[in-house]
Amino acid sequence: MSTFESLFKNQFLVAMPSLLDDNFHRSVALVCEHNAEGAIGIVINRPTDMPLTEMLDQMGIDHEQISDASTCVYWGGPVQPERGFVIHRAPGEWDSTMKINDDLFITTSRDVLRAIGTGESPSDYIVALGYAGWGAGQLEEEMLKNAWLNTPIDQQILFTTRPAKRWAAATQLLGVSVTQLSAESGRA
Repeated sequence: MSTFESLFKNQFLVAMPSLLDDNFHRSVALVCEHNAEGAIGIVINRPTDMPLTEMLDQMGIDHEQISDASTCVYWGGPVQPERGFVIHRAPGEWDSTMKINDDLFITTSRDVLRAIGTGESPSDYIVALGYAGWGAGQLEEEMLKNAWLNTPIDQQILFTTRPAKRWAAATQLLGVSVTQLSAESGRA
């Protein structure tokens, strides 16, 4: 009987320059779950043109307490693009919340969106549609092929850094500059 160690949960995946897939080129994904069956992550640096208030309108959810009209919905990944995910700091009392670490959670139920709309939510959150999914062994294989680098989550990058700067900021967590990353991969 073998046990599986979740190596990438609670990590950022930082796309290498050589990852040219349009879905993930220069992406940063927060890994929410990683087990023997695969992995789930949310891309955190791809804002859409859709304001959060527009999405809440479409869902019939009040949003009068959202003061920043520039708050947008993120593209979380290509899998189930109609499914919503809210990454947030405080655990709350919502219907379907999963703990990523002691300070970070992800919720998929509508009640967290109602809380955001009425101002009862945590002040730090990202709303995303869709997710990135990897089958059993797929993420590990992509790591071996140098498609991604991993680094511990930095909540300042997640909630404070502008989305366009998150990829470069995440590479700096690795101790390198984006100018030092090669689009070529190989083995010494």
